[in-house]
Amino acid sequence: MSFLIDSSIMITSQILFFGFGWLFFMRQLFKDYEVRQYVVQVIFSVTFAFSCTMFELIIFEILKVLNSSSRYFHWKMNLCVILLILVFMVPFYIGYFIVSNIRLLHRQRLLFSCLLWLTFMYFFWKLGDPFPILSPKHGILSIEQLISRVGVIGVTLMALLSGFGAVNCPYTYMSYFLRNVTDADILALERRLLQTMDMIISKKKRMAMTRRTMFQKGEVHNKPSGFWGMIKSVTTSAPGSENLTLIQQEVDALEELSRQLFLETADLYATKERIEYSKTFKGKYFNFLGYFFSIYCVWKIFMATINIVFDRVGKTDPVTRGIEITVNYLGIQFDVKFWSQHISFILVGIIIVTSIRGLLITLTKFFYAISSSKSSNVIVLLLAQIMGMYFVSSVLLIRMSMPLEYRTIITEVLGELQFNFYHRWFDVIFLVICSCPGMERCATEIDSTERGQANDNRRESHVMNWFPEELFSNRDSKWVAAHSLGKDSF
Repeated sequence: MSFLIDSSIMITSQILFFGFGWLFFMRQLFKDYEVRQYVVQVIFSVTFAFSCTMFELIIFEILKVLNSSSRYFHWKMNLCVILLILVFMVPFYIGYFIVSNIRLLHRQRLLFSCLLWLTFMYFFWKLGDPFPILSPKHGILSIEQLISRVGVIGVTLMALLSGFGAVNCPYTYMSYFLRNVTDADILALERRLLQTMDMIISKKKRMAMTRRTMFQKGEVHNKPSGFWGMIKSVTTSAPGSENLTLIQQEVDALEELSRQLFLETADLYATKERIEYSKTFKGKYFNFLGYFFSIYCVWKIFMATINIVFDRVGKTDPVTRGIEITVNYLGIQFDVKFWSQHISFILVGIIIVTSIRGLLITLTKFFYAISSSKSSNVIVLLLAQIMGMYFVSSVLLIRMSMPLEYRTIITEVLGELQFNFYHRWFDVIFLVICSCPGMERCATEIDSTERGQANDNRRESHVMNWFPEELFSNRDSKWVAAHSLGKDSF
C-alpha cells in the first residue's frame, strides 16, 4: 500500500514537471515558431520532467520522504528512462529531422536516420575508452556503461559553463567595469551620425538627378541601330554612368559607417542606463553580489588548482566539514547531525534551483541565437540532449555535497563509477576555461551583447527620436531620392 502511495506522489510530481516543461517550450523556446512536430515537444518535456525528478529524489533522500525501497525503485526507473531517452530516442530523432531537411534523402530518411544513429553510438561508445570511468567487471550492456559516458559529456559541459560564468560574473554584475559615458559623448556621436546621414541623402539626390537626366536624354535621342551601333553601345558607356558607380560605392561605404555609428550610439545609451541603474539601491545590491561572487569564483579557481596539483578529492561534504571546523576550533557546541541535515537540504536546494534556472536561461539564449524555422526542431532536440546530460552529471557531482548517510542509495543506483575521476575532470576543464587567454574578451563581448539584446527596444527608441523615421524604413538605394525629388522621377 505504501509503495502505491509513494508511486502516486512521484507520478503526480512528474506530471507537474512535464507541464512546466511544456509551458516553457511553448512560452519561451517556440513562442516565435509554429509547432509542427509535437513529438519534439513531448521529448523535450519528458526529458525535463525526468531530469527534475532526479533532483526531487535527492531532496527526498535528505528529508527521508518515501520508503527506502520506493526511493531506490524510482531512482532506478528514472535513470533507465532518462538514459533511454538520451542515448537512443533523442539521437535518432535528431538524425531523422536532419535527413528530413535534405530533399535528396527524403524518401530513404528512415534508413539514413538509422545510419546516423549508429554513427553516434560508435563515437559515444568510443568516448569511454580513454577515461578511467568504470570498473572493468561491468558488462557491455550494463547501465553503468551508459551513465559513465553520459557523465563525461555532462561534466565537461558543466565545467565549460562554470568556467565561463566565473570569468563573466564580474563583467555582468560589477559597476567597476562600466566605462564612463557622458552626455557630451552621446551628443558628439549623434552629431557624427547626423552628418553621415546628410551626406548619404545628398549623394543619393545626386544619383537620382543623374538618373533622371540620363532617362530624359534617352527619350530624346534614338538608340543606335545596326551592327556597328550595337558594338558601339557595348564598348562605350553612357555619359554619367561612371559617376553613378563611384557615387554608389561612396554611398555603400557611408551606409556601413552609419550602421556602425548607430550601434555605437545605442550602446552608449545602454551603458548610460547601466550607470544610472548602478546608482539605485537595487543596482548597489547587485554590485555587492558581483564582488561576492567574484571572490567566490577566485576561490573556486584556487581550489581547482590545489585539487589538480595535489591530486586531491574531497571525502567529506562541505557542510559537515564546516560544522566540524566550527565545533573543533571555535568551541561552539550543537547537534552536528541535525544541523548538517538541514543545512545540506538548503544547500542542495539552492544548487538545484540555480542549476535549473541557469540552464534554462542559457538554453533560451542559445536557441534564439542559432535557431531558424527549418532547424528549430533539431536545435530543440539538441538542447534536450544537453539538458538531460547536464542534469545526470549534476547528480554525480552533487553527491559529494551530501553527507555520507544520504549518499547510500545514490551510490547503489549509479553503480561502481569512478566518482573521483569526474570531480578531477571537472576541475581540469574548469581551470582550462578560466585561464584561456581569449575568455576575458569573449566574456566582455557576450555581456555587452546580452545587455544590448535586453535593451534593444529602449535603446532604439532613444536614438530614433533624433532621426527621421524614413531614414530607417527602407534600405533601397532609391528611397531617399524618391522622398526628396518625388517618385515620378523613377
